[in-house]
Amino acid sequence: MDSVIQEQINKTLQELNQIKKPVERSRISKTPNGYIFLVAWSNASLLRILNRKFTDSLPKSEFRLKAQADDSCRSVIANIEEGFARQTTSEYINFLGYSRASLIEEKGDIQRSLQDGFLKSVLGSSLKSLGIDLAEWHEVLKKSVVFKRNYRNLEDYIGKINTQDLTYEIFIELINKTDWNIRKLVESLEKKLNQDQKFYQVEKMRTYEKFKK
Repeated sequence: MDSVIQEQINKTLQELNQIKKPVERSRISKTPNGYIFLVAWSNASLLRILNRKFTDSLPKSEFRLKAQADDSCRSVIANIEEGFARQTTSEYINFLGYSRASLIEEKGDIQRSLQDGFLKSVLGSSLKSLGIDLAEWHEVLKKSVVFKRNYRNLEDYIGKINTQDLTYEIFIELINKTDWNIRKLVESLEKKLNQDQKFYQVEKMRTYEKFKK
């Protein structure tokens, strides 16, 4: 009798282990460059470009600041892209965390640049004062990726930005908006991840109840 019970237990455990985990439904796109539809990615891309314009104007003695700030901005974008390509939602969330950490690092460099006199502060200055509309920028950037011939339009858009017009307030505005977009994306993914985990637990319980009968 004990052997029969043990056999049923083993069979139940085997069935439970064979239950397929839910398909990751929180993936944004099946295309390899689907991240181009993310506002966080387009904002981070603009931040990298503005940062390079600023760091290129730094004195050569500040090579460490330039290298650090440039790497931080690149890391914000690269982690969004790599996270998007990951197989699971949890991995994606982790990489967005790395992206946000790099963004905070860039914010510190901008604050220190103001303190050290490399970046000016102009109250009331904003992306709008540079003639930049983030929604418009997103469309231009997206088309430059999808249609390679549109790179010229992208260069024309960037070319109208003058280094001397960059201010502390403009960088902080863009950093804060990018941070908000990343956090909202993480919240959305965590919600999906929670739904997937609940689905998985329900499926396990259904199998368990079937073998109890």
